Amino acid sequence: MLVLLIVVLVVAGIALFLLVRKRGDASAPAGPVDPFADKDSDALRGDPRALKAGDIVDIFGETYTVRGSLRLKEGGYQWSEHLLDTAKGTRKWLSVEEDPDLELVLWTETPGVPAAGGDAIEYDGKTFQLDESGRAQYVSEATTGLTPSGTVAYHDYTAADDTRLSFEDFGESGKKEAAIGQVLYRSAIMIYPQSSN
Repeated sequence: MLVLLIVVLVVAGIALFLLVRKRGDASAPAGPVDPFADKDSDALRGDPRALKAGDIVDIFGETYTVRGSLRLKEGGYQWSEHLLDTAKGTRKWLSVEEDPDLELVLWTETPGVPAAGGDAIEYDGKTFQLDESGRAQYVSEATTGLTPSGTVAYHDYTAADDTRLSFEDFGESGKKEAAIGQVLYRSAIMIYPQSSN
């Protein structure tokens, strides 16, 4: 009887060891993890990389609805721009890109800005230096005022205080736009995703 009890305890011990080991393996990360990723903030404030039409976005206490989105791609690089609208009809664009860190910029259309060209533009008492330019493919989702897909030529400038200035020419849609951009801290945005029901 004592031998049988010892055998049962040994088998139970081995089974417990294997179960604990298996659970330990399952909780290990699948691969390298970005040590600077702010997953807690995304869990609490919503993930701007997942924005879509119908989501509600609060920026500095102003509430916007996402009307539509542009998904842009240039070579292997991808980013999104979201058309935001308030109940009062104020419209802005929010760009969301990772290069490699998450960058959020709130854009306000600004008529009367000198046309893009050259390495620097003077506007509103600031000197904006050319940061990048190129041509990207886009796909439009929901309401953006643009064709369902197409190309956009862009010229992006940056001032010393990190204010942005962008020129976009959507070619075949006929839309050209100049906008001033404000870089946002992640904590400035609270997202309320649209219900999936």
